[in-house]
Amino acid sequence: MRRVTLSQYLVEQARAGLKVTSELGLLIEVVARACKAISSAVSKGALADALGAAGTDNIQGEAQKKLDVISNEILVEANEWGGYLAAMVSEEMEKPYQIPNRYPRGRYLLLFDPLDGSSNIDVNMSIGTIFSVLRCPDGVKEPDEKSFLQPGAKQVAAGFAVYGPSTMLVLTVGNGAVGFTLDRELGTFVLTAERITISEDTSEFAINMSNMRNWGAPVKRYIDECLAGKTGVRG
Repeated sequence: MRRVTLSQYLVEQARAGLKVTSELGLLIEVVARACKAISSAVSKGALADALGAAGTDNIQGEAQKKLDVISNEILVEANEWGGYLAAMVSEEMEKPYQIPNRYPRGRYLLLFDPLDGSSNIDVNMSIGTIFSVLRCPDGVKEPDEKSFLQPGAKQVAAGFAVYGPSTMLVLTVGNGAVGFTLDRELGTFVLTAERITISEDTSEFAINMSNMRNWGAPVKRYIDECLAGKTGVRG
């Protein structure tokens, strides 16, 4: 079986006619590189004094873990200087992060949750990084919150990394979802799942039921229909 690295995959997608520009390819590779650094920090745990609370809250009022802050810094520092971003937003920052004037600015926006599920950190369970890439609106030089509030269909790339027994990167650039596994010996993400889909005959779902009181009516109706199983309207 031919081993396809993340770099090879992005080049092949560009050759296939998808809008994977050289800038977008570099951006995705830098995000992946940052995820490798976060994976390393996560794997060291208490050995790196990275466990426990940071003593601060994020913009949603959630208590930040040390690894939340570390992961945010890794992603910002990795992406700010490349010249392909106009700005970034993060769950761990109150306002959009403007690219410093000493670096060139690009035409993309990066959104991320540097370490989702951080309540699992101290009990050594899987956590991950979530990211999305948008185009910066035309004529905008210093993107504000409104610049990032675009429909999901406007995304040019999106994905997430999972730091578990192995580190996996799931990615889409508009041609389905694919999965890569980090080869730690080579330091490279290698394609291991060429097409990820939800099985048509699946019988399980996962959702944060503790937030049920905050769901909108359409979400609640959908979940109620799922819970009804074969006796419900979805059969």
